[in-house]
Amino acid sequence: MAIPITVLDCDLLLYGRGHRTLDRFKLDDVTDEYLMSMYGFPRQFIYYLVELLGANLSRPTQRSRAISPETQVLAALGFYTSGSFQTRMGDAIGISQASMSRCVANVTEALVERASQFIRFPADEASIQALKDEFYGLAGMPGVMGVVDCIHVAIKAPNAEDLSYVNRKGLHSLNCLMVCDIRGTLMTVETNWPGSLQDCAVLQQSSLSSQFEAGMHKDSWLLGDSSFFLRTWLMTPLHVPETPAEYRYNMAHSATHSVIEKTFRTLCSRFRCLDGSKGALQYSPEKSSHIILACCVLHNISLEHGMDVWSSPMTGPMEQPPEEEYEHMESLDLEADRIRQELMLTHFS
Repeated sequence: MAIPITVLDCDLLLYGRGHRTLDRFKLDDVTDEYLMSMYGFPRQFIYYLVELLGANLSRPTQRSRAISPETQVLAALGFYTSGSFQTRMGDAIGISQASMSRCVANVTEALVERASQFIRFPADEASIQALKDEFYGLAGMPGVMGVVDCIHVAIKAPNAEDLSYVNRKGLHSLNCLMVCDIRGTLMTVETNWPGSLQDCAVLQQSSLSSQFEAGMHKDSWLLGDSSFFLRTWLMTPLHVPETPAEYRYNMAHSATHSVIEKTFRTLCSRFRCLDGSKGALQYSPEKSSHIILACCVLHNISLEHGMDVWSSPMTGPMEQPPEEEYEHMESLDLEADRIRQELMLTHFS
């Protein structure tokens, strides 16, 4: 005779369906130092997240009701910032691995729902001009409203047949397109592109490209490295500078573009689940994309709360999947080439 098998929820076994929340861990019971070492953020910031996401995390479903919003936020932060296996982080706050996984999923989706609230280009002319002034003050590069680049985040292989996520180094990854301002605030984030796509192809197919091609940000441009094509709205360095003006242009370009490189290092240092040191993200491409985006939302929220992007400690060497190596992308846009030549003549001669 077949014996029916019942899958039991450990939390329900311990506490029963009538128990509304499982308050295993109390913020007030631990020190600030402990919170920073385990979860990467101070007490008041965690309280803010609980308030911000509380409605999403208290949805009237049997499972999400079992664990308090506070515990869910702590579980997710612990995973994002340590990159450790969910079992270990779950043990720290007293929940099962299954519950830990649900907490990470719940908090991730709640943050993704708020991405447009915290990641966006400024809309008013005064804010855009302020961006340009700040970038100009950094290295003398005029007209810049943001710097753009791509970063690879390692993921597990979706399946043996799907090679679209295999990058040039033979690793499975997502190629994530981002734009930041001079402070490291992210203004555009697209995390869904498969790792086989080169940076220039990601940008070409992105919504970011569509916005600029449609003329949404006239008289402004982004700075990108030589893995991108020169565009009227995207200034790239010269492959072989020859004149003093060209050398000065390239130096100003490099000094300005380095802002996003530093932002990437800080993002991966703060959110160790992204840096590859604990292995690839063990999720589907879609879920991995959402986790990356959730970390970017947290990155911007932390900046709004005065947590300087450059103050995150760098702990050990980065084990980020190797960056792709591309040949220099020569310009095929005559108007873009004219704009760059005029820029060098006017500001760097």
